[in-house]
Amino acid sequence: MTKALERRAKLRTDLIQAAERMIAERGLAGLKTRDLAREIGCANGAVYNLVADVDELILRVGSRTLLRLDEALSAAESAGDPSPHETLIRIAIAYCDFAAENLELWRALFEHRMEADKAVPDWSVNDQMQLFRHIYHPLALLLPKRSPEELGITARSLFSAVHGMVALGLEQKLVAVPLPALRNEIAGLVRAMLDGLVARARRRARRTAAKLSAATD
Repeated sequence: MTKALERRAKLRTDLIQAAERMIAERGLAGLKTRDLAREIGCANGAVYNLVADVDELILRVGSRTLLRLDEALSAAESAGDPSPHETLIRIAIAYCDFAAENLELWRALFEHRMEADKAVPDWSVNDQMQLFRHIYHPLALLLPKRSPEELGITARSLFSAVHGMVALGLEQKLVAVPLPALRNEIAGLVRAMLDGLVARARRRARRTAAKLSAATD
């Protein structure tokens, strides 16, 4: 790699890290390319020689956030009882804790909007979808009769429920919930959802077995 390419690569890394710090301190609305350029020591226009546009910069920061979230969820998976129920509850609480500890960076993952005619790059979509494996694998153990498509929908539904509780619970308004209470409520929600899913799967299995038995009589 030439010195010019090395300098560009370093500037690009510096830019993404500076953007990460700025979002963490000011929120997504406080991200200003002029301030970033000043911080990393380049002209304002030179920022767009390092990334295609502000969308890419925000998505690159988002990938760094998702990587740290992935590490937090992986640690939660292996931190206790390996049963699917308890694993999923730990994952949900770890998600809540990560959001609380990295509030503005976590919010930026969901606040950022691409223009309607602009597609999210494949690398960013892949970074996002990778996280669902933490939910998908325990669900597959818990609901072995479900198809991959059904498990995918259930995983996204479970995430949506937990994310909604976290988003509302961490709002710095009247609906805010103290973190210890929020963690307990999330655990209760996940446990109730899983108990319901398992009970419904068992009822469905019994009905199927009864139909097969009736057909063979």
